[in-house]
Amino acid sequence: MTEMKTSKGRTRSLSTYQIIQIIVGILFMAFLAWRLYTVLVVQAVYGLDTWVRFAIAGLIIGGVYAVIAIGYTLVYGILFMINFAHGEIMMLGAFSGYFVFEALGAIIIDPVAELSFLNAYPIIAIILAFLAGMIVSTVSGTLLEKIAYRPLRGAPRLVPLISAIGASIFLQNLAQLLFGPQRRTYANPELLVRGKGWEILVGGQPVILTYTGVFTFVLSMILMIGLYLLVQRSRLGRAMRAVAENKQVSALMGIDVDDVISKTFAISGALGGAAGVMWGIQNGIVYHYVGFIPGLKAFTAAVLGGIGNIPGAMIGGLTLGLVESLGPAALGLDFQLKDVIAFSILVLVLIFRPSGILGEVLSEEKI
Repeated sequence: MTEMKTSKGRTRSLSTYQIIQIIVGILFMAFLAWRLYTVLVVQAVYGLDTWVRFAIAGLIIGGVYAVIAIGYTLVYGILFMINFAHGEIMMLGAFSGYFVFEALGAIIIDPVAELSFLNAYPIIAIILAFLAGMIVSTVSGTLLEKIAYRPLRGAPRLVPLISAIGASIFLQNLAQLLFGPQRRTYANPELLVRGKGWEILVGGQPVILTYTGVFTFVLSMILMIGLYLLVQRSRLGRAMRAVAENKQVSALMGIDVDDVISKTFAISGALGGAAGVMWGIQNGIVYHYVGFIPGLKAFTAAVLGGIGNIPGAMIGGLTLGLVESLGPAALGLDFQLKDVIAFSILVLVLIFRPSGILGEVLSEEKI
């Protein structure tokens, strides 16, 4: 045991485990600083324009992670459980948007010009795709709560967690049976063609701000801000915060606890569905397994920011996206190792700061 003085002059003992944590943390930071110096200063492999491209890509994918992470945070704030099936809710939303685009692309408005409804009315098509994705995911999330979680509400916390993992596997296999195992390509309207956008000059080199990237990032910000205002300013938000603090007292005050929990899952599902459509529009690929890895990374983002904390989920998602995009280049690693970096962050956060960047707020603020 080692003693150290706090800011108030008191002494506090450090355990052997805490001392090991500090030593490992110092060694890790030293190694990280050495790698960054070697790659950025000594080798100087990439120019400023390349780093800007990496940062833009990180912000875009980080915005999607943040939207999914908020779904984890909402459910955790109410039930103190991790809904590991949330990634599959996102996947169902992605498939819904895909089929809407396919259906509208098959409706020919002008046979001579071969103009489809998808490209003739792109804004309407995009709205319909998001409505379909959000509605399907909302219904799926609500049914998931009623079937897989509500009967286990009084059980030990490990039981609903196992149920969530089982629900995740079930939804993956159900999607494979319904839609097939093949990967499908999102047929975006011409308004959101992938790879095209506005060109800016950085260090004398052109950098493209893609239409899909700007659309995804801006919509992510709108959804996150809208949800935060909903929770903080609306009657439903007050009920959600009350249920998160104390379910029994909330019920005595006249709040329908089951209804609030169902609406929480519905909101979480709607966010997952919107994230799924954004993922399809930005990345262009959808299949039955598409939600699993983004779901795990969004969980990492929620833990990184402070699970149960909406601003924390936002910051965690954006931070994870930037680290995942910039990390391999900054450390001189293969870009295929970006997933390793992302999940290594989860391990490090759980070891050194389990409460996350912003920390776990008090129960009445956890939503």
